[in-house]
Amino acid sequence: MYSEKHWRDMMDLGLVHFMAWPIIRDEDPEMILATAKQIAEDDFFSVLEVRRSQHPEVMDGLKAIAATSKLKLGVGAQPPLLLGKLNINSLDAAERKTAVDDVKLSIDAAYDLGAQLVAFLSGPKPAEADVPAAMDALVESCVELCQYSQSKAGDGEPVWLSLEQFDDAIDKCSLIGPSPVAAELAERVKEQAPNFGLTQDLSHLPLLGESPQDALMPTVDHLIHVHVGNAVMEEEGMVGYGDKHPGFGYPGSENDVPELAGFLEALVYVGYFDRDDLPTGRPIVTFEVSPMPGEDSDLLIAGTKRAFHAAWSML
Repeated sequence: MYSEKHWRDMMDLGLVHFMAWPIIRDEDPEMILATAKQIAEDDFFSVLEVRRSQHPEVMDGLKAIAATSKLKLGVGAQPPLLLGKLNINSLDAAERKTAVDDVKLSIDAAYDLGAQLVAFLSGPKPAEADVPAAMDALVESCVELCQYSQSKAGDGEPVWLSLEQFDDAIDKCSLIGPSPVAAELAERVKEQAPNFGLTQDLSHLPLLGESPQDALMPTVDHLIHVHVGNAVMEEEGMVGYGDKHPGFGYPGSENDVPELAGFLEALVYVGYFDRDDLPTGRPIVTFEVSPMPGEDSDLLIAGTKRAFHAAWSML
């Protein structure tokens, strides 16, 4: 039984920093570094996913924290894309360039921080008649970003780009999107750029109407990064409705310990934890949880760790 095998032998667990402490606008450098240090001191976590910062003291501080604590860093390019309403599959060339250039800044940050991976997302899904053209534009953007990363690598390994699937109809309404569409994108991009893969997120499966098997089977050959979290879909207008990432078991939500266990079991089944060809070396599973109104981030993280232990014991 996998529950009898220690998870530390199989994966690195991480946390999405800018979700656990809602500082996605790059405000409060002191808080960013204090909370990053807090995670670095907790050996439950081996990975911290951060957004790039405009504050040099934050970038220098994150590098120092990671170097001393042996914490691995990843870069999330999603916050500036979402906050700026940027669209890397826009059919307007100028708009698409603005979005691509923004992700390039996150790639620069990854090289600066010593990160191995940048996660990002597609732009909004357009009218059905424009979807094929938007897919072509997205492929072109992804190839450009991968090649840009390769150009910065010199003789070393390039930073990889990992596109995260989001919902296509409820909250973010992204082009990517359902797993078969994500797999099609990955196949097309990898024909031209090898340093590309996909991020699957348990939080987004209910929003997409996909089971773990539905999500993982079409994408397993391209899967290089995993997020786990929760979503609320019971009733529009509820606290946390949509893609807000409440903690596991939040009232009215879709994912609790059994769903987390089922997703981990599916990852075992498709062989994710046996992969030795990942850009991050070891398989990564990162918690993406965010405090709802009135909740404390530290308590949310403690509850998330307990949910993982309970889920792992069920396998």
